[in-house]
Amino acid sequence: MDKIKMTTPIVEMDGDEMTRIIWSMIKEELILPFVDLNSEYYDLGLENRNATDDQVTVQSAEATKKYGVAVKCATITPNAARMTEYDLKQMWKSPNGTIRAILDGTVFRAPILVKGVTPFIPTWTKPITIARHAYGDVYKNTEMKAPAGSKAELCVTDAEGNETRSTIMEFKGDGIVQGMHNTDRSISSFARSCFNYALATKQDVWFSSKDTISKIYDHNFKDIFQDIYDNEYKEKFEEAGIEYFYTLIDDAVARVIRSNGGYIWACKNYDGDVMSDMVATAFGSLAMMTSVLVSPDGVYEYEAAHGTVQRHYYKHLKGEETSTNSVATIFAWSGALRKRGELDGNAELQNFADMLEKATIDTIESGIMTGDLYLISSLENKTKVNTQDFLKETGKRLASYMN
Repeated sequence: MDKIKMTTPIVEMDGDEMTRIIWSMIKEELILPFVDLNSEYYDLGLENRNATDDQVTVQSAEATKKYGVAVKCATITPNAARMTEYDLKQMWKSPNGTIRAILDGTVFRAPILVKGVTPFIPTWTKPITIARHAYGDVYKNTEMKAPAGSKAELCVTDAEGNETRSTIMEFKGDGIVQGMHNTDRSISSFARSCFNYALATKQDVWFSSKDTISKIYDHNFKDIFQDIYDNEYKEKFEEAGIEYFYTLIDDAVARVIRSNGGYIWACKNYDGDVMSDMVATAFGSLAMMTSVLVSPDGVYEYEAAHGTVQRHYYKHLKGEETSTNSVATIFAWSGALRKRGELDGNAELQNFADMLEKATIDTIESGIMTGDLYLISSLENKTKVNTQDFLKETGKRLASYMN
């Protein structure tokens, strides 16, 4: 068959370690045999980020704004150990954080459900979508050590030079201090992205924070969400038969555990980071979680919700066989290609994305799966396969569907 043509490129952001190896395998086995891939490539591997002083990350985000759709591989956010391992010039920021700040979007994460994998919470019969604010808070913090005898203050200087100060702590012993921020503009974008996504998917929105303790910071989130909902979305939600409500983060956790799923849970940046991992694990595997960054002006960046699978990468370097789950990365590609097809009116590309996901799920439900799913699947006839063999089996199914 002729390869499917693409009129507009997607932005392709390569990554690190085992996911970088899988990235190449996915393209070879599942994308290039069927699609005449049109992508603008950026190498976001840690070595190249270090060589370019991380400018390649900024360039990839700007390209995403230009073309509207990106697909991203998992990347390393370096710590002290990585500084030595990769001989880094400095401890570069999270590339995801940099990209999210430039695009000012919201991350929507949802589990991929397959037969044979029952959630640890038996009442969860529908997916739970985590909507994670993608700007500010701890990811854009300023922090420092506070030696004994020091005084930490919060100071805001307005445009006229007037200062407002508040004492954070007078340290009798050594300590630490951290400053975080957010903006009304970004919080408003977060709210509108959540409400728009809810209308598009016909799901309720739950928003949670801790305004009883954080009476200015978190309360500002709560107020902005409520104002935008009341003034812009309430009638639309009522017409669609869906609802929005706010609850405290601790109450939300209790509600979520008792629920059946099928809604969007909107969380602040770090809350969303933690809760998406919790939801993914409870549904079965971190490698079975989709993730898409949606900006308020309609830019999309698709990625897997997990990390670079460092342990498997070290096994791979030793020539040892790995059984690494590639499903979330496959779905990042399918999501990006489908969205590109939607925006360009390319029905063939949209159909290919659908068939790619169907082939992936059907391979698992036929009993062929990687080690993480093999351990938790209730299917009677199941076979554990290595990383590449799973992709090859998926490729065979995909070829039969496309033909």
